[in-house]
Amino acid sequence: METPFPEFEHYPDARAIDALIADLWAQAEATPCSAELLDPREIITPVTMAHMAGFGFVRFEPTGLDPFYGFWQPAAAQPAPLLIHTPGYGAEFQMHPDLVAQGYNVLHVNPLGYNTPEGPDTAKQKGGDWPVFADTIFEGFDTGYGPWLVDVMVAIRWAQGLPSVLPDRVAFFGTSQGGGASLLLGSIYRDHGARCVAADEPWMVHFPQCCALEADWSAGLREAIAAFEEPSVHWRRLGMVDALSHAHRLKMPVLLTAGGADRTCPPETIQTLYERLPATKSITYLEARGHGYTQQFPYLAAAWFRMYL
Repeated sequence: METPFPEFEHYPDARAIDALIADLWAQAEATPCSAELLDPREIITPVTMAHMAGFGFVRFEPTGLDPFYGFWQPAAAQPAPLLIHTPGYGAEFQMHPDLVAQGYNVLHVNPLGYNTPEGPDTAKQKGGDWPVFADTIFEGFDTGYGPWLVDVMVAIRWAQGLPSVLPDRVAFFGTSQGGGASLLLGSIYRDHGARCVAADEPWMVHFPQCCALEADWSAGLREAIAAFEEPSVHWRRLGMVDALSHAHRLKMPVLLTAGGADRTCPPETIQTLYERLPATKSITYLEARGHGYTQQFPYLAAAWFRMYL
């Protein structure tokens, strides 16, 4: 009998995902990266965090890769656990003084140099959009989300090496692309300090079902891939970054949210992921909530971190 989603035939299996992560670790460990915490007084911005000390943009310069930036927010009482935040597809920077006040170090990582303290680097866009997703599908994982994830990993290495950080107490969180990336990072760091994950309306979850449900970004995706000589190659690349492929590795507590009116990350896809998670898990369904940073998520995530980080 035909499966509802034959594209899964081309997805990498658990062994291939384990090998992919081993390869990412080898790449990250072989990538020297200098890091400079920039003086916040030298960054011209109307936003400040004057009551906090030690915060600021961090410029990372990994060997062989483009420079990129993070935003570092240290806890007042140190050493403290580490929260890693990654951006949505808009590559926006995020500050989290509420979580810092609760005793966490927070590092927002903005990979591939898409955004900078001076604003977005639009020269990196293709057709007016950030290309990491399309590059992954049509050029390969090693051109798209591969280097994206390696950037995050070398930034985490910097943070875990700080005396203010408890390196074996790490959690990942984010919204949309950031939520999907948090799940991937939970998989990657399963044996390297990951304690829990909180993913708000995560993207990169069940791509075939997104197409079937006509998610607002997926128009023509299945047809575009089918037009290639070997569609299986492109579905396999998508499978590398689909959280469903990583569910077997997510053995830490995972928090999910889903919006009932979310047509970017349909709630059905997030429910499917929830059902496949093997360990402690929670899903909050937000009726009539569309896509975006949900107001409920910071409170849910903070409680999750208190319980499991």
